[in-house]
Amino acid sequence: MNNSVNSTDIHKAIVAEQKAQDRKKMMVNGVLLLLLLAAPFVLYPVFLMKILCFALFAVAFNLLFGFTGLLSFGHAAFLATGGYTTGYLLSNYSGLTTELGIIAGTLAATVMGTAFALLSIRRQGIYFAMVTLALAQLVFFFYVQSDFTGGEDGMHGIPRGKLLGVLDLEDNMNMYYVVLAVFIGCYLLVQRIVSSPFGQVLKAIKQNEPRAVSLGYNVDRYKILAFVISAALAGLAGSMKSVVFQLASLNDAHWHMSGEVILMTLVGGMGTLLGPVVGATFVVNVEYQLAQGPLRDWVDPILGGIFVLTVLAFRSGIVGEIQKFMKKNLG
Repeated sequence: MNNSVNSTDIHKAIVAEQKAQDRKKMMVNGVLLLLLLAAPFVLYPVFLMKILCFALFAVAFNLLFGFTGLLSFGHAAFLATGGYTTGYLLSNYSGLTTELGIIAGTLAATVMGTAFALLSIRRQGIYFAMVTLALAQLVFFFYVQSDFTGGEDGMHGIPRGKLLGVLDLEDNMNMYYVVLAVFIGCYLLVQRIVSSPFGQVLKAIKQNEPRAVSLGYNVDRYKILAFVISAALAGLAGSMKSVVFQLASLNDAHWHMSGEVILMTLVGGMGTLLGPVVGATFVVNVEYQLAQGPLRDWVDPILGGIFVLTVLAFRSGIVGEIQKFMKKNLG
């Protein structure tokens, strides 16, 4: 009888704690939403859109690295593929609406992500990372030599057009709220994925893959699906970015971009939902501030130093360290 009562009390305590955590998440999300809605009235909308595009890119990468434990050095390929596909279609087919161009770019990145996953997913650790890097470099050299990408000059003058043929996206405020809506939708999607049974299996694979296999899960299938979803969201980020800046360049396909999204994820907090957003905001701001001052030639070394410092001293990242502090001091 006592055991039954204790079990009931423990269950109630767990449910109450889960509800409290859900309320905290809703409060944080609500505050962030209000800030994002008001932000373009204070800050330059195009700069904010850059942060949102890279935040989406980092959120996509974190789904694979932070929650599944797969370190990909090839995510720049998906960012660039989404951007180039959307840019080419919108520039050459005047009857194509902006939303269809963005969808096409996302689908192209999804197809490429599927191919990458099937070729690399059976490898683990550094071997997996090196395979994704090699595949991404092949994509980079393809884009360098292709006429439709503009080669080293890039693709310029991509038209923003109108959303659904009605909303003029040439207006920066309109464009900002469209990007914000896409970002919020994708963020909530990842949040739902992570908290779903599928997400729990991904976490189990990261923590102990042999145990997940022994429980009967088809681990490769879960990893492939996680990779494809991550690639699709990265492609969507690239598509949105090309429309925002009306530009698609080789910089998006370079291995340096894959390293940059790793930095964003680690600095913000790997394996946390908000971490990649904070990390992207931090890195984009640091790059912008350094580029405006006398240290503009030292951007890469300084970012490299931040990376080393994060790995050595703040392995949980900004959000992770804040969570640990609050848990320790506030219970």
